[in-house]
Amino acid sequence: MSEYILLGFASIIVLGMVAQWLAWRFGLPSILILLIFGFLAGPVTGFLNPDELLGDLLFPIVSASVALILFEGGLSLKFQEVRGETGYVVLSLTTIGALITWIISAAAAYWVLGFDLPIALLLGAILVVTGPTVIIPLLRHVQAVGRISSIVKWEGIVNDPIGAILAVLVFEAIVASGVQSAATTVIVSLVETVVIGLVLGGLGAGLLILLLRRYWVPDYLQNGFALMFALGAFSASNMLQKESGLFTVTLMGIILANQRVASIKHIIEFKENLRILLIASLFIILSARLNLDDLTHLGPNSVAFLVVLVLLARPASIFISTLRSELNWREKLFLAMMAPRGIVAAAVTSVFALELAEEAGYVQAELMVPEMFLVIIGTVAIYGLSAAPLGRWLKVAQPNPQGVLIVGAHNWARDVAGVLQDEGLKVLLIDTNRGNIRAAKLAGLPAHCASILSEYIVDEVELGGLGRMVALTPNDEVNSLASLHFIEVFGRAEVYQLSPRDSGHKRREVVSPPLRGRLLFDPAATHRNLNDRFRNGAIVKKTPLTEQFNYKTFQELYNGQAIPLFLITEDDELLIFTQDNQPAPRSGQTLISLVDPPEEQTGENDQILAGSELSPV
Repeated sequence: MSEYILLGFASIIVLGMVAQWLAWRFGLPSILILLIFGFLAGPVTGFLNPDELLGDLLFPIVSASVALILFEGGLSLKFQEVRGETGYVVLSLTTIGALITWIISAAAAYWVLGFDLPIALLLGAILVVTGPTVIIPLLRHVQAVGRISSIVKWEGIVNDPIGAILAVLVFEAIVASGVQSAATTVIVSLVETVVIGLVLGGLGAGLLILLLRRYWVPDYLQNGFALMFALGAFSASNMLQKESGLFTVTLMGIILANQRVASIKHIIEFKENLRILLIASLFIILSARLNLDDLTHLGPNSVAFLVVLVLLARPASIFISTLRSELNWREKLFLAMMAPRGIVAAAVTSVFALELAEEAGYVQAELMVPEMFLVIIGTVAIYGLSAAPLGRWLKVAQPNPQGVLIVGAHNWARDVAGVLQDEGLKVLLIDTNRGNIRAAKLAGLPAHCASILSEYIVDEVELGGLGRMVALTPNDEVNSLASLHFIEVFGRAEVYQLSPRDSGHKRREVVSPPLRGRLLFDPAATHRNLNDRFRNGAIVKKTPLTEQFNYKTFQELYNGQAIPLFLITEDDELLIFTQDNQPAPRSGQTLISLVDPPEEQTGENDQILAGSELSPV
C-alpha cells in the first residue's frame, strides 16, 4: 500500500512538470496540457485515483494549496499598477462585471442546463471566479503589454475570493429555511467574512513584517514562517467563517506586497516556484477525479452553456462595466476574450456539490462538477489558443517579444541600439548618466535616466515588447547585479552581460556563473577591449547574407577580426551571439557585427566589399 501511495504522489509531480515543460516547449497553454494529462491518467486509464490515494485529505490539501496560490497572487499585486484609470477599471470589473457574470451565468444554468434555481444561482456565483491559476500562466504565454496586463492580473486574483465568498453566501441561503432567515444569514456571513479577513489578514501580515524588520527570524526560516502565517491565517479564518480564508490570505499577500519596511523578495521568489508546483499538481488531481459516467450527462446543452459564457456573459460584463472608462476598443475586445476558469472554480464546485448532495438532498448538485470541468477545459482551450494571435492582431500583446533592454547608454551602446531599432526591434536604454540619456534621446532612442537596480524600472517603466536584457556598462559587478535583478523578468536564458575584465587573477575577481548573466559575444569582448576598438574607428555593421555573400565570405573579408553580435533570422527573431552559443548564420538572415573601419581593409578586400551587398550603418 505504501508503494502505491508513493507511486501516486510521484506520478502527480512527474505528470504535472512534464505537462508544464511540454506547454513551454511548444508554446501552448500549460493548463490545457495539464487537464489532458490528468484526464488520461484518471478516468481514461484508471492509473491514478486521487480519492483512493488521498482519501479524506483530498479536499483539505486542495483548499490549503489554493490558499497558498492566492497568497502568492496577492504578493504580486502592487497598488501602483492600478492608479487612475486602471484602478477604476479593476474596481468596475470586480463589482459590476462580477454581478453581470453571475446573473447571466445563473440564467443560462437555469434555462439552458435546466438546473433548479438554487443550483443555478450557486453555479453562476462560482463562475464569477477566474483566478491566478490560469490567468498568470496565460499572461506569461500571451505577454500582454501596457495596462491590460495589470487589469487582467488584478481582476483574476481579486475575483477569486469574491467568487468564493459569493458562492458561500448563496450556499448558506440555499440551506437556510425561509426567505427572512436566508437574508439574515447572508448579511451576517458577509459582514463576518470581511471583518475576519481584515483582522486576521492584517494581523498575520503585520506580525510577519515585524519579525522580518527586527531580524528576529533567520533567512533560512523566513520562507517557512511565511507559509506558517499564510496557512495559519487561512485555517483560523475558515474555522470562524466558512470559506473566508481565501479573502484573508489574498488580503495578507496584498499588504505584504505594498509595504516598504521589510524585504520580501526572497519570499516572493519561493512562492512563485511553489505556485508552479501546486498548480501542476492540483490540475492533475482534480481532472483525474472525473468519472466517465458523469461525462455522459454532457451534451448539446452543455456546449450551448459554454457558448453563452464566452460570447455573452464575458463580453457583456466587460463592455458594460467599462462604459465610462478610457479603454479603447482593442483593449476592451481583448479583455472580453480573457476569462478562463481554473482550479478555484473546480475545487469550490467539488466541495459544494458534495455538501449539497449529502446534506441538503440536492441530487442535481452532482451534475455541477462535469459541467464545471467542461467550462474549464473549454475556456482554457478557447482563450488560451486565441489570446496570443488575438493580442498580436489587436496590438495589445507580444507573445514572443524580441526587444532588448540595454543597460548603459554610452556612445557605442547607442550605436548598437540604433542598428537594432533600424531593424524594427524595440530597444530601451537605461543609464544613470544624464548626458548619455540626453544623447540617446537626441538620436531618437527610447531611454530612461535611472539605476537599473532600482524598483522604478520594474514597477514604473513599460517593459512590454522587451524580451531580453543586455548589460554593456564598464562595471562588471553592476552588469552581474543587473542580470540577477532581471532573471525573474526575462528568465535566466535571456539576460546577458559583457565578459568581465581579465586582471590575471581570475579566481579572485571574476564573478562566478551563478551570480551573473550569459557572457556576450566572445571572451575578448570586454568593455575595455570593445571601447578601444570603437575609439580606433570600429563600427557596428549590418550585413544581409546571401548565397553569393555568405558568413564565410564575410569573415574572410575582415580577416576573421569581425565580432558577430546579433543575428536576425528570416522570421525576424533576434539571436544573440554568446560564449556558450554561437548561431550559424545562413542565407536570408541579417548579421549585425563589430568591424574595423573600411579604410583599414586591403585593396583586395575593398573590391570584395564593393561587389557585395554589405552596407555600413
